[in-house]
Amino acid sequence: MKKVSIILALFFVCQIFSQEKPHLTDINKQIWEPFTTAFETFDYNLFATLHSEDLIRVSGNGKHIKNKEDYIKGYKSRWSNSNRTQTISFRFLERISNNESASERGIYKLTLNPNTEQEQSYYGKFHVLLKKENETWKILVDYDSTENNTINEASYKSAFAINDYSKY
Repeated sequence: MKKVSIILALFFVCQIFSQEKPHLTDINKQIWEPFTTAFETFDYNLFATLHSEDLIRVSGNGKHIKNKEDYIKGYKSRWSNSNRTQTISFRFLERISNNESASERGIYKLTLNPNTEQEQSYYGKFHVLLKKENETWKILVDYDSTENNTINEASYKSAFAINDYSKY
């Protein structure tokens, strides 16, 4: 009886993790891939489509909270006249999801002017809450912080890769 209980428990744990993977692959395709594209092509219109109309954007270091309109307006202004190149990538500390909501915490790396003498990388910790709207994932809450500049390359490398679903 003990063996059966252990086997059933393992089966249910495996089922829970395997059921979460489709959500995470959808989130990667619907949020993180286009987010990266928007950042790297300075496409504020694409960036805007990733966020819920009810977005709450919190900048921990900037000590401010913005709604979607003000948040996107800032990117439109910054990206409209940009003459630099940039890349962004994400690694994760935690990813929790179900059919309609998700919570994702991780580290981002933003590199300005990659592969040049002016290359500079910046790091931050983020926490996003996502919700499905009309069967599409949207960012509802987006919080980030450099944690007083304590987030760095080592923090980034210690987090899990975006496609490493075994860690969640």
